Amino acid sequence: MIRAGIVGGAGYVGGEVVRLLLHHPEITIKYVSSQSQAGKKIYDTHRDLIGSTELTFTNKYDTEVEVLFLCMGHGKSSEYLNKVKVPDDVVIIDLSRDFRLTADAGDFVYGLCELNKVAIQQAQHIANPGCFATCIQLALLPMAAAQKLNSEVHVTAITGSTGAGQKPVATTHFSWRNNNVSIYKAFTHQHLGEIHQSVGQLDSSFDQDINFIPMRGDFTRGIFASVYFDCELSEEAAIEAYTEYYSDSPFVHVSSTPISVKDVVNTNNGLLYISKHGKKLRIESAIDNLQKGAAGQAVQNMNLVFGFDETAGLRLKPSAF
Repeated sequence: MIRAGIVGGAGYVGGEVVRLLLHHPEITIKYVSSQSQAGKKIYDTHRDLIGSTELTFTNKYDTEVEVLFLCMGHGKSSEYLNKVKVPDDVVIIDLSRDFRLTADAGDFVYGLCELNKVAIQQAQHIANPGCFATCIQLALLPMAAAQKLNSEVHVTAITGSTGAGQKPVATTHFSWRNNNVSIYKAFTHQHLGEIHQSVGQLDSSFDQDINFIPMRGDFTRGIFASVYFDCELSEEAAIEAYTEYYSDSPFVHVSSTPISVKDVVNTNNGLLYISKHGKKLRIESAIDNLQKGAAGQAVQNMNLVFGFDETAGLRLKPSAF
């Protein structure tokens, strides 16, 4: 059994990593750390884990692990690694944005499984992608690989409240978020850098704008994106290109009918629906922001690094009803 450590286990993402690893056939959790919850039972914070574990949060680092998940806020991972000497043979999977961009990455491999699978399999350190970035990139990668992104890209995407983290702020309180929708960080969202970087990896000539309008939704979890751009391909040819690109991706599926957030919530799946409207190709993309957008993708990356079945611990049914 591979021993895992989780740093920052009290947040939404940390709790999802714990939940997945508790039921992973190849993993035992050695420790889960939290400065704010140290000494408390994990299920006192993550109530969905009552009956699943008797583990207690700690505030101490344990070196006797093979894989370490960093589930802290942005900026905290690099700070942590500067303070704590993690042995060179420990696989680190960071779920913050600290190492996602090439300029900051060092030896971290960008962990989008559908883009860098071979590199991930050989990596020691992995930067897990952002949730919006994952959802939007799944809609763009096949066309970038085919050099068919030759116009501006337009994206409108909406995310659940868990995407903002567990700590309450003005725009996550129930009384504000419920029955409400709003736009934030229009054209400036921090995940745009990742998206441009990945598209450029597949098509170095891409120099178009990606116009991204992110929205806060009045639901808990999930991301739904509508992406469109000019494309010369027919609808049938585009569907064939997407199906072929994701033929070796066990969690990404091209749907023949329109999709919804409920189709993917509580799973590591990414669903795509493709349609042509005049000269525009439009792609609907949906993921669970805490699974494929965070914890699920981190476990998928771990599976690739250690040579496990890529789907191990991730065969989850959507909460459709």
